[in-house]
Amino acid sequence: MDSDIRFLEKLRQEITSGKLEWIGLRTERRGEIKIVEHAEALVGLGLEGDHRCLKTPGSARQVTIISREYIHQIAQQLGKDFIDPVSLRRNLVISGMNLNLLRFQRLQIGEAIFETSALCDPCSRIDENLGKGAAAAMYGYGGLCAKIIQGGHIAVGDAVIRLRPVKSPIPASLNLFDT
Repeated sequence: MDSDIRFLEKLRQEITSGKLEWIGLRTERRGEIKIVEHAEALVGLGLEGDHRCLKTPGSARQVTIISREYIHQIAQQLGKDFIDPVSLRRNLVISGMNLNLLRFQRLQIGEAIFETSALCDPCSRIDENLGKGAAAAMYGYGGLCAKIIQGGHIAVGDAVIRLRPVKSPIPASLNLFDT
């Protein structure tokens, strides 16, 4: 149990910085995605201009993050050469980092600090956008939900840096290694 956690932490220490590739704001639930080059991250709320800012403050799903590598994997499973991030309805696309190791971690992007939490599973909207079977192809590759711990400006091209944990990287209630 402790050795599994130490091993994961060792792997996380080897993660190099990634890059913020894309920002999308969902102006309303089921609404259009507005692609922007920069955004303001608001502590406890989400990205300014995104409908999540109007939801319950403090939610763990203020921002959704997916990787370019996950998008490529989803495209391969669907037999596509390319998937537009708009179709996946996530807020941020990053590259160069293994999202599987970034769950329950803090990431700095630009001036803002995000704390990742739950997996961001696909919804039925994905099948509507990409065709039947898309949600199944995306399952496990939907990215992560995150909340904003420190607000600030973020912009496409910013480095994505994993910050060292200040406490246990996995909440006790979600520790999958306890038996």
